Amino acid sequence: MNTKLKHPKGIYLLFTVEMWERFSYYGMRAILVLYMIKYLMFSTEEAGSVYGWYTGLVYLGPVFGGYLADRYLGQRFTIILGALIMALGHFTLAFEQLTFFYAGLVLLIIGNGFFKPNASAMVGQLYETNDPRRDGGYTIFYMGVNLGAFFSPFVCGTLGEKVGWHYGFGAAGIGMVIGLLIFMIFQNKYLGDIGKKPMRKDPAHKADNEKPLTKEEWQRIFVIFLMAFFVIFFWVSFEQAGTSLTLFAERETDRFIPFLNWEFPTSWFQSVNPLFIVILAPIMSSMWIHLGNKDRDPSTPAKFIWGLMLLAFGFVLMAFAAYVYKTSGPVNVLWLLGCYFFLTLGELCLSPIGLSLVSKLAPAKFLSLLMGTWFLSNVVANWCSGLFGGQYDSMDHSFFFSIPVMMAVGASIVLFIMKPFIKKMMHGVK
Repeated sequence: MNTKLKHPKGIYLLFTVEMWERFSYYGMRAILVLYMIKYLMFSTEEAGSVYGWYTGLVYLGPVFGGYLADRYLGQRFTIILGALIMALGHFTLAFEQLTFFYAGLVLLIIGNGFFKPNASAMVGQLYETNDPRRDGGYTIFYMGVNLGAFFSPFVCGTLGEKVGWHYGFGAAGIGMVIGLLIFMIFQNKYLGDIGKKPMRKDPAHKADNEKPLTKEEWQRIFVIFLMAFFVIFFWVSFEQAGTSLTLFAERETDRFIPFLNWEFPTSWFQSVNPLFIVILAPIMSSMWIHLGNKDRDPSTPAKFIWGLMLLAFGFVLMAFAAYVYKTSGPVNVLWLLGCYFFLTLGELCLSPIGLSLVSKLAPAKFLSLLMGTWFLSNVVANWCSGLFGGQYDSMDHSFFFSIPVMMAVGASIVLFIMKPFIKKMMHGVK
């Protein structure tokens, strides 16, 4: 087993490309609900519904993008195609007409479907099976995701809210183009032959491609679907960042800085979670590697349980914050910062670990397809999250924020009971 601490250089290229892709996505997301409510004059319920459908369908596309990459296109070409379509989608949103708004969202859904599963799948191919660096590698990759997400609200959010909404969307498109150019220039130097050919045409996997799946492989695939089910309960709550948590920041949080005589934009709160990721991801990455080398790394189900419980605690804070607002008016920003801190810790215990899990359990010939399938949980979660967030104005806010707490705690208890069964079905994959 490779016990080196140093990661392959390819991880840093994929880190950079994903950083710019997420800059574009989260920059657009930071202003999407505000744009619909303030410019397009949608109601909160209508904006929540569109947000839910959009963010859900964004994660449906990876199933088709992963399948096409595995069977016909190869991961690298599919990534380039997806990046081009997404850039076009952002630039389409920069036009004012409602038709362009919906057309831009459709292009982003299609482009993301090509891009997302293949970038994630290529990370796993940089490491050998059971390499203790793999979870850490995905955590580094995830840091790239959030570094882009951190900067984008300051750029796209500020342009959107203070200059013009369409300047914000245009800036997101420019970020996507930068990521595409970096990938095209450096792919051969840092990735070698990884992702050049579809898995079914790759000589290195020819023997495996011709064999039927074994019983163990089917059981490992079952674990992927089972864990994806539990992920739904996390993302339904976490994705409130784009709806109810944004509205709480807009309406119920004191954003005024007295000594500057200035109120900072609501969209800037979208940078809090990515900032925590950038700070905490290197620590978590090193911790997983350190524990792995000592054979003390917690199992994937155990990490998921921690993730759910940390998320629950974050929303406990929000339930109290909503009560404070009801009795005393706008609350201190520390309530939201505390919530995002615990949501981030939970995210790092669950999201990059889930990507790593798929790369370890999936048969090579179905790697991109199953990576896309993993994101199906986000389809359900984001759709439910948007509908749930759309009810924010019609419910008591303390009770509203208590619902994610109950969901996360319930899911973690069931997962704890099932943990021995899940570990058995993984057949020695750590």
